[in-house]
Amino acid sequence: MSNVAIIETQPSALEACTISRHIENYEMVIDAMEKTFGESWGDVPFDDAPTFLMRKDSEALRFLILAMNMADEGDLDQICAIVAQGKARGLAVIALSDAISPAAMHKFMRAGVDDFLPYPLPDDALDESIARLKDDFAAKLAAKEAAEMAAEMAMAAPATLHSAEIISPNFKPKGDRDGVILPLHGLAGGVGTSALAVNLAHEMALLGAESKSRVCLIDFNFQFGNAATYLDLPRRDAVMDFLSEAALSDSETMLEAMQTTKDGLYVLTSPAEMMPLEIITPADVAHILDMAHANFDYVIIDMPTTIVSWTETVLTKADVYFAVVGLDLRSAQNVLRLLRALKTESLPYEKLRFALNRAPGFTDLAAKARVKRMADSLDISMELQLPDGGVQVAQSCDQGMTLAQTAPKNPLRREIQKLAKSLIEVNTAQNAPVKAKR
Repeated sequence: MSNVAIIETQPSALEACTISRHIENYEMVIDAMEKTFGESWGDVPFDDAPTFLMRKDSEALRFLILAMNMADEGDLDQICAIVAQGKARGLAVIALSDAISPAAMHKFMRAGVDDFLPYPLPDDALDESIARLKDDFAAKLAAKEAAEMAAEMAMAAPATLHSAEIISPNFKPKGDRDGVILPLHGLAGGVGTSALAVNLAHEMALLGAESKSRVCLIDFNFQFGNAATYLDLPRRDAVMDFLSEAALSDSETMLEAMQTTKDGLYVLTSPAEMMPLEIITPADVAHILDMAHANFDYVIIDMPTTIVSWTETVLTKADVYFAVVGLDLRSAQNVLRLLRALKTESLPYEKLRFALNRAPGFTDLAAKARVKRMADSLDISMELQLPDGGVQVAQSCDQGMTLAQTAPKNPLRREIQKLAKSLIEVNTAQNAPVKAKR
């Protein structure tokens, strides 16, 4: 057996730790850990892991590698608690499974495991997983530093935070437009829906400037809406007043509640205070969308993840309803639930267009195969596969600017630009209109 680093006597800072019942049963893991981490790794039993993760000699830890087999399934709750403890510390967690059941794998995934690998290990599989998670860790660290820097800048100059961006609406509502309604709905938290909605709306505003098309962005996430943050716009009391009296409001009142960026994007932000999603009724939503439809050429809607009573109204009014997902189990499960609910209620589920955010690159053949398997198993088509924009996306959001302003060559920005151009071209082409009959 190889020399395994022992936690109790290891003098150097530990970068990784295996957690197992008997590490000597996993010789391939020992070899891979020694190859990757040298002397900077150790092993602890499951029973000792919670205590070890609170000790000072685990402060430099970045990776937890769980080695499990069928005999460990009786201790699922204990192992999931270890995973949760590691994730709370920001550690990357890899699970190695030797014939454990799908139900156990599902429970570990819900606990927050970053990657699963079979045991015996395929060639270089653990090395590749660790390398990928190291890159993710570096990206998150850079994003955190950028966010802290942006916060410091905002505190240093609060008086000029919004002065360069805001323009009052400059037209009188005439009801002379026939707008396309394009909601974006994230089917799981953290899939990047708000960033996509903001950047898509901005790109469409830029492209529509020459044709004098009007584009508006409506943030219907009344509790945690981020459109104002991502566009560096203040949250105004006028929004709350408008929503409270939505049924009695007219187009002029709606415009007064909106703000306009210097690039000509009209924005109805979420309210200044957290409000219940049911603050408006389906009839209110229908009235708001009718007013937007009559005064704007393109209406982008950032939807809350939660399904509420007026979600059906937005779906019915929409021309295309973008469902944003990630390449993970929770997204797949939620797709099934949504489709089942829409079909049961005989709602127009055919309006859904599935958009995979942070899609794998064309050279990542294994991940692309996972995308195909996911789509085939759900009986859907991933019509949009948007690349991972990396740390630049988080940086631009924290700075209150779009990717077009901060990172115009970012691959995600280019794909969003292509999507915006396609939507405008299809809508204006007489032989292939994008709008569906309401």
